[in-house]
Amino acid sequence: MNITLRQLEVFLAVIDTQSTTRGAEKLALSQSAVSSALADLENQLGVQLFERAGKRLIVNENARLLFPRAQALLEQAQELENLFADGRSVLRIGASSTIGNYLLPAVIARYREQLPGIQLELRVANSADIAEAVSNFDVDIGFIEGPCHRMELESQLWRQDEMVLFSAANHPLAGKTVTEEQLAQCQWILREGGSGTREVVEQLLLPRLHHLNLVMELGNSEAIKHAVSHSQTVSCLSKVVIEEQLETGRVAALQLEGMGRMMRPLYLIRHKQKHLSRSLSVFLEVERRVAAELQS
Repeated sequence: MNITLRQLEVFLAVIDTQSTTRGAEKLALSQSAVSSALADLENQLGVQLFERAGKRLIVNENARLLFPRAQALLEQAQELENLFADGRSVLRIGASSTIGNYLLPAVIARYREQLPGIQLELRVANSADIAEAVSNFDVDIGFIEGPCHRMELESQLWRQDEMVLFSAANHPLAGKTVTEEQLAQCQWILREGGSGTREVVEQLLLPRLHHLNLVMELGNSEAIKHAVSHSQTVSCLSKVVIEEQLETGRVAALQLEGMGRMMRPLYLIRHKQKHLSRSLSVFLEVERRVAAELQS
């Protein structure tokens, strides 16, 4: 068998663009060269990788099976080239907004000190979108708020995160222990559906309050904490997000009667078939060291 890296590169480009024409443009090749490489690969494997519907190429089960293995081989080849050249590897990290904006910056800074030649891309989105990106190999690893049940992904507990109920400092309930009835009557601002923060609020509070008087949904935690500080509303966010506002008195914490600290697990997710590159291994080791230092 004489499968070439070029054939695999063409295969991945065609999957990414869903077209031999656009795949050829992406690789700066002629369309005939791309079509020929794809046909040669199918002949070498003895299977059809795409269903042809006119000019459209539809990925079939064979292509889905080959995809992670082809990507891993090309990543390993890139690592070999980087051993003896000035080429720059790219590490792609996905993280939910709380993790990406507040918990990962220290890890990224330490990682850049250790491997300054590695280009690092951080994608910040809600947990559902990050899980989708990891599943599609759009990022190398993901950090999300809450468990992930996708069969193709490995999920492991990463850290514990404390959630805090809060309001503006001049809210009538600011700084008080409140009843379920009082909290249910409040006007709420929450994250959008699909975010880990929204999910944990619904899991922890809805069973006790039965409903939330939701007046606004916002797509990021920064917007929520500022909106709450300027209105007579309440919300629930990670403590790390509102820590500065709590210290300066811009917002105040509320305590729900009969409820202790609200803790939620944060998770690290990776595709089961994802190649563990050297740059990714180093990132995970740096993260473990930073986490150990925070706990000590």
